[in-house]
Amino acid sequence: MSMTAQEEARETPTAGGKLHGKVALVTAGAGAGIGRAVAEQFAREGAEVVVTDAHGGRAATAGTEIGEVVGREVLGLELDVRNQEHIDAAVATTLERFGQIDVLFNNAGINELKPVWEIDDATWEKVMGICLDGPFRCMRAVLPGMLERGSGSIVNVASVAGYIASNMGEAAYCAAKAGVMGLTRASAAECGPKGVRVNAIAPGVIMNPFLSRIYPAGSLEAMADDSALKRLGKPEDIAKLALFLASDDSSYITGEVHTISGGLYMHP
Repeated sequence: MSMTAQEEARETPTAGGKLHGKVALVTAGAGAGIGRAVAEQFAREGAEVVVTDAHGGRAATAGTEIGEVVGREVLGLELDVRNQEHIDAAVATTLERFGQIDVLFNNAGINELKPVWEIDDATWEKVMGICLDGPFRCMRAVLPGMLERGSGSIVNVASVAGYIASNMGEAAYCAAKAGVMGLTRASAAECGPKGVRVNAIAPGVIMNPFLSRIYPAGSLEAMADDSALKRLGKPEDIAKLALFLASDDSSYITGEVHTISGGLYMHP
């Protein structure tokens, strides 16, 4: 029986393929930031990648573009992490196509700057819904399969904002990202005995075009100057750490929140 093109692609490892034979689901992976860089890194390392985004057309385009780079299909699916039907559909489609999910990269997030006394319910619920509820729901959807197989790696995107105070109107974001850290640790403790690892990445300021539209003029430059390395991070910096945490290279690491901020914040 001849193999399908997808099966042939999975049989052919990408050079240095640390994720060869694994299937990775990446949320919010179609933009110009962390998610896209991680999706590309995972695909280059041999994973079958499902890239998702709240905008279905953008997800499909990203999947096509990444697929052209790696020479095999990369599935792009619509997934708003606030929508349980979207999550269930994306997981079901991934399982139908590839049979399993080995890696979940929970990247979806949003930040709306308002002082705490001006945060209305809609803003609070939006930030919490995307940054905290979404990762929980995605984890809940993929964990049954991982636990049944006794293996899997979940990587959540937190933020140094979950550790440090901010006077820039980030109370909702700080609270949500601190929640992601707690969710990560508790889930790791529960899932570890069953062979599933859960870790988080806490980036500092990772530059993408969107940031200049929400932060005051000059603030990004000031944050770069405050860091030990005197620069802002790049999405590729996060992608390299995500690959480590998703792969077997980190097989003895779980329940950790890994700060990556160029020394802007040095977690004790």
